[in-house]
Amino acid sequence: MSALGGMALTALLAVPAGAALLLVGLARYRLGAWLNVGAALLSLLAAVTLFAARPDANVYLRVDDFNIYLIFLNNLVSFTTSVFSAGYIAHELETGRLTPKYLRFYHAMYQALVFAMNLALLANNIGLLWVAIELATLVTVLMVGIYRTREALEAAWKYFILGSLGIALALFGTILVYLAAQPAMGQGLPAMAWDQLLTHAHAFDPALLNLAFIFLLLGYGTKAGLVPLHAWLPDAHAEGPTPISAVLSGLLLNVALYAVLRFKMLMNANPFALAPGPLMVGLGLLSLVFAGFMFYRRGDIKRLFAYSSIEHMGIITFAFGMGGPLANFAGLLHMTMHSLTKSAIFFAVGHISQVKETQRISTIRGLTATHPLLGWGLVIGVIAIAGMPPFGVFMSEFLVVSSTFSREPWLALPLVLGLLLGFGLLLWRLHEMAFGESRGANAPGPAPITALPMITHLALVLVAGIWLPGPLVDWFRHVAALLG
Repeated sequence: MSALGGMALTALLAVPAGAALLLVGLARYRLGAWLNVGAALLSLLAAVTLFAARPDANVYLRVDDFNIYLIFLNNLVSFTTSVFSAGYIAHELETGRLTPKYLRFYHAMYQALVFAMNLALLANNIGLLWVAIELATLVTVLMVGIYRTREALEAAWKYFILGSLGIALALFGTILVYLAAQPAMGQGLPAMAWDQLLTHAHAFDPALLNLAFIFLLLGYGTKAGLVPLHAWLPDAHAEGPTPISAVLSGLLLNVALYAVLRFKMLMNANPFALAPGPLMVGLGLLSLVFAGFMFYRRGDIKRLFAYSSIEHMGIITFAFGMGGPLANFAGLLHMTMHSLTKSAIFFAVGHISQVKETQRISTIRGLTATHPLLGWGLVIGVIAIAGMPPFGVFMSEFLVVSSTFSREPWLALPLVLGLLLGFGLLLWRLHEMAFGESRGANAPGPAPITALPMITHLALVLVAGIWLPGPLVDWFRHVAALLG
């Protein structure tokens, strides 16, 4: 293991864990906010270091071609969200929506969530992966309920119940994978390590693998927000702090789907196992179409974009279910573009709900006139997430549709209908909020510098729709081949 790579790997876990322990006892908000941003920046620098110095794998942790870019994306969005969070939570404290009693734990839980997501992505052990995602679930449950209103506590409780059900199903699937591996690999830690499992997967009992993957897809699919296991997600977005909505949609859903893809690789390595693609295609299409119809009657702006996250996780799951070089490439690109775009939208939505003093869509009108920076930021974000050119989401969706037309034309019809349904209803909702005569409160907007995270993300998505760096394209192609 290179010394620099080992230090970076340690920092990705030690920095957020240490920061969480430090922040839990810190009562001063401003100092806590700066420490939160500083810790997120150190984690991002450690993630960047891994590109130059990759450490060797062990039975617990692994940096490979698949997870290295997702680690970078995870820490990039965590950093920008921490910057947004500093101003957003300060406003919540000033207005009395959050009290110092509960606020003292906010930044500590934020860093605990970063630690859990980094651990899940770095895990070379299927049991450790499960523990990390369970930890992320428990931390986000606490953060969703931080306002301590009846609605927030109800949303947190629903998230806890459904998340626990999902994670229990995933645990059972994990145990079944271990049992399938034992005859070929024996007992102990090697039979739980990804690199060893992939090498011996061809010799595993296919019946056990088939059963395991069904449980794993349902279990981690719950965490990814796939229909019909999605019910926790809209409530969690609507009632929790907006920075957590950004992290949930932009990162945690990706981490859960990453776990599914790791197990899909095991299934592909066994010639007698069930083909995982049709199951993923079915859940993906169901999520896409269902979310599109649910846009119609959403009256809460954060709940609206929660269903947008369900829609896009359906697109990504569909792409990976189709498989093959082009569809997998599109799925990886869409994961990236959705993370950047949806978090940017939630940055805008967070400030909009503060200046308008409501999350009700019926009260949010004329944003481009009253708050041009936020209004046009929301317009650009929605245009991007709806899949219009020249943004990166258009490119990834175009690749998904092209791949489907070339291989399974009959699947292209529900796919395109689902995309058009979401496209039309999102733009209709956008027109209501961005234009027309202003209604309700019009508090002063945030300082322009606080919009920097939103602007940065939207700029990256715009650039990606026009030009992708060669190394990034090479990475997408390589990982697409690994996914099969």
